[in-house]
Amino acid sequence: MVEIVQGIAAEDDGADVVVIGLPRRLDGSPNDQTAQVQQFADSLRGHISMPIVLQDERLSSHEAEGRLAVNERDWRTRKTKLDAAAAAVILQDYLDGRPRPTLPADEE
Repeated sequence: MVEIVQGIAAEDDGADVVVIGLPRRLDGSPNDQTAQVQQFADSLRGHISMPIVLQDERLSSHEAEGRLAVNERDWRTRKTKLDAAAAAVILQDYLDGRPRPTLPADEE
């Protein structure tokens, strides 16, 4: 995993942050997987220099399922794409939550 992250970071348009989905119950409390994900992130921090962000992943699979269902009626086909679609939802949530850079008044 470390080699993969380092390889992506080394690319010309590579990543500058690692976003990891943090599982929680709907009420926000930790679930059975929360501690494992936090331990994984802590371990990864010891091997890479870029920042690691733990992003709330509550309802990401549900959101991804709804998005996939728009174009794909067969649930078996959707199921094969669900993890990747949920990861995209988690990443989009992270990006949407970042402050947007402001342009100088003369560039607007």
